[in-house]
Amino acid sequence: MAEPVELPPLILHPFTDAATSIQVLETAKQAAQSLLAGEEPLNPGHELRQRLLAGRYAELKMLLFVGKDIFRWMEQCLDFTQRSDGLRARGFAEQSFAEFLIHHAPAEVDAKLRRWGVSDYPRIFARALGIHAQFQEPPDAGALAAEYLRNYYRFADYAYACWKEGVKFAALSAGEFGFTLYASGEYSKLLEEQWQR
Repeated sequence: MAEPVELPPLILHPFTDAATSIQVLETAKQAAQSLLAGEEPLNPGHELRQRLLAGRYAELKMLLFVGKDIFRWMEQCLDFTQRSDGLRARGFAEQSFAEFLIHHAPAEVDAKLRRWGVSDYPRIFARALGIHAQFQEPPDAGALAAEYLRNYYRFADYAYACWKEGVKFAALSAGEFGFTLYASGEYSKLLEEQWQR
């Protein structure tokens, strides 16, 4: 069996101000649990409701940045395949690489994501792509309806489906292609070590 074609690496950047984001998400999780338990009314200005919406907005922003990294990677993959006569003729599109990442990630990538604590990465990546398909930069929180923020993940799921079905694309076969996943700091360190050799 031939060696897999190695695609460009996928580099995921850390979220800005991660400590604050984690704190907002934890507060929102507690607010959601309180609201579900019926502890507080859902009036528009209520503190728990505002904390929940702030957490949802933080989640949306984090996913948008993950989507930005994945879109950058898909563009690199498309450029890479377009430079090869044999691969160019197969009709790959960005959606080809999205589906490959989400449904056929190499075992090493799957294992690394799980080590990072990301077990449901197919759903996270699909939603990240759906959000980035809607927004190129984080929208102002005040520009988003409360209903959108409360259920942004549903909108993201539909946006991903619409984006994916927007073009016809060839699928990448599992085992035929591979790629490596890096956190941006990890990749920078690797480059630095290579330059020092």
